Amino acid sequence: MPSYVPTNAASSGVRLDKKTLKQIAARSDRPGLRHLAKWTLSLVLTGALVWASLGTLWVWPAMFVHGVFLTVPSYAFSHETAHGTAFRSRWLNEAVLWITSLLYMEEPLHRRYTHTNHHTHTWHVGKDSQMPFDTPMGIGGWLTEITGLGLLRFHVQVFLHLATKHYTDTMRMVTPEEEFPKMTRNARMMLAIYTVIAAALFAGIWWPFWFLVIPRVLGAPVMLLFTLLQHVELQEDSPSILESTRSFQGNWLANFLYMNMNNHVEHHLYPQVPFHALPDLARAVEVQVPAPDPGFIRTNCEVFLVVLRRTLGLSTKAPSIRQAPHMVTSGGPVVMVAQRTM
Repeated sequence: MPSYVPTNAASSGVRLDKKTLKQIAARSDRPGLRHLAKWTLSLVLTGALVWASLGTLWVWPAMFVHGVFLTVPSYAFSHETAHGTAFRSRWLNEAVLWITSLLYMEEPLHRRYTHTNHHTHTWHVGKDSQMPFDTPMGIGGWLTEITGLGLLRFHVQVFLHLATKHYTDTMRMVTPEEEFPKMTRNARMMLAIYTVIAAALFAGIWWPFWFLVIPRVLGAPVMLLFTLLQHVELQEDSPSILESTRSFQGNWLANFLYMNMNNHVEHHLYPQVPFHALPDLARAVEVQVPAPDPGFIRTNCEVFLVVLRRTLGLSTKAPSIRQAPHMVTSGGPVVMVAQRTM
């Protein structure tokens, strides 16, 4: 018998009748295809802004906007397809997983299996393979996370380990053995594509940098501000998703870019529910879960103020966002709880 309790609705004391859950969790290709079409159109439009502003200083804000529309949905789509819920058709799901993982910059099967582990052991120290920052977070950790430097370092290490067949203990712990040849093949193919893009500069081909590389760098902090909110300042080692995970209010733009993943408590309770049905799921369980924290900007501002005050040795009580009790202090030395696993 396993010594752990998988973190999900059952471990959190949340109940939803089987008929309702089956209706909400029904899969279809149509919502995913509609979202993919909207995303493609948005990239064409923001790419046109970049094209129209080349040669002027306006190219930088244009690349930022294009980068946000490139990076946040590539993260969200690769996450959803890693779950296998974006589309009913397996081939379509796997094709979009590969392409969006290329943009997100993580080998797709590594993404899938480490994320499965993350759901099984959500925010459990020493078990969760997707804890992206040290906790409690200080301003140095916040900067490392938001700039993308920590994530980039981790992804480069993953690519090199997979490409050279030097599989880590974590990889062996979470991945079926028969998947490693596929992961090595994927890593080598992706590294080859990245090398070709880098080599284009030396050949005088600049368009990949204006439309892919620089926007990817500029948009990454916004993507990471979305993902930071998922578990920061919340409870480690709890069987309850209600204590370890945060939902926050989203407007139409955030919901589009993030594919409704601002309903993150609900997603962790029932990860089999597709992205397009998360608002329905949130309504179905709303009396059993904490109210979502404020919107994207306000919640991130409060997190920033908390980590800054922690670094300065001041009180870490946030005005309105949820925090685990041990994250709220009156100041003094910071006691390390967990180190990043990615």
